[in-house]
Amino acid sequence: MMKEDQKIVLRLNKDAALGLIRRNPSGISRAEIAEQLSVSRSTVSSIVDDFISSGLVLERGVGASRGGRRPIVLEINPDAGRVVGVDMGASHMLVVVADLRGQILCEAEDQLDIASGPEVCLRGMSGLVSETLAQAGCSLEKVRAIGVGVPGPVVAAQGIVSSPPIMPGWDGFPIRQWLEAQWRRSVMIDNDADLGALGEWTFGAGQGEANLAYIKIGTGIGCGILLDGRLYHGVLGTAGEIGHVTISQDGPPCKCGNYGCLEAMAGGRAIAQRAQMVVKAGQRTALANLTPGHEITARDVALAAQAGDAISQQLLGDAGRHIGSALASLINLLNPGLILIGGGVAEAGEFILGPVQEAVQQRSLRASLQATRIAQAALGRHSVSMGAVSLALSMAFQAHLRAGRRAKHPAF
Repeated sequence: MMKEDQKIVLRLNKDAALGLIRRNPSGISRAEIAEQLSVSRSTVSSIVDDFISSGLVLERGVGASRGGRRPIVLEINPDAGRVVGVDMGASHMLVVVADLRGQILCEAEDQLDIASGPEVCLRGMSGLVSETLAQAGCSLEKVRAIGVGVPGPVVAAQGIVSSPPIMPGWDGFPIRQWLEAQWRRSVMIDNDADLGALGEWTFGAGQGEANLAYIKIGTGIGCGILLDGRLYHGVLGTAGEIGHVTISQDGPPCKCGNYGCLEAMAGGRAIAQRAQMVVKAGQRTALANLTPGHEITARDVALAAQAGDAISQQLLGDAGRHIGSALASLINLLNPGLILIGGGVAEAGEFILGPVQEAVQQRSLRASLQATRIAQAALGRHSVSMGAVSLALSMAFQAHLRAGRRAKHPAF
């Protein structure tokens, strides 16, 4: 085998071995790695020794015996570095600091207005990240990578968003370049719904599911799609824009310029606007009892519904049925094994999930529906930020593999 080929094989084996160690948080032995990769134990020992010398992997106790001496098991060293995950929505921002096993160490949240433009919002993000790191007792130097979710179509290779409907002034802005210049750290951005799918697949309700869709119902509505264990972005990063599927040609105007889009009919902003119309019309609802001058939000509607307000329950039900109609088409097209409903509006629980499932049952092909489960996202408001953590972890580990043996502590 040529020398270059040997390097490629070694790199692939290192990548696969590190993947096995990451996916086995309770520990895995050298022998088990060798068996699963079908390589020699000496090859695995050489790879693992490199991981240990760099501080990335720890030997922890002994595992269960398989007939001989109890093996030493390996695990990721959680303190070999830190990663940051950022969920930037249309009206909020959540920052989490995590260790290298993906455990949240500290988090902070703040409000924002995405329409304020990129520099205002990104400066706010930078400040919130600094604040969260300080609370975690962590310096920026210990951060290995940062993942960021944004509410628009992402061109990942360029680190920009492309014609984002709810992000005026952001089209083509060099988000990744701006943040890397600010932090001097590797940054990757992705669509927030895509990261919601990744977060649930890595840490939440989607574990073990190769084909899933994550529906984020917030101010807008997005969809992250995982096919055969990989995020599907489409050619230009616009895959999953389910919020701009036309539900009614005579419906209200949408931020994208069309009419009757799902987002304009059932997104958080649409629910809030309908609630305000109901109150102005004088209908009997608990929403009318909110503080004068308070602008009703979708969260207000969800809380009122949970408290028994019939009008709020109806508003959420109508939105859920619109969403279910769109999901029926998604099920018929992609036949996913699991659809997870997340985002702020999804916190209304069964008041929106029930109508979603009802519409899906009515409108999906029976054969496709039989293989699809619909459930609420397990990570709640952390789905996107934990997807950003997963993205950052992948960047950090890949940096280690690329660095190889050039330094005693190449990446950590």
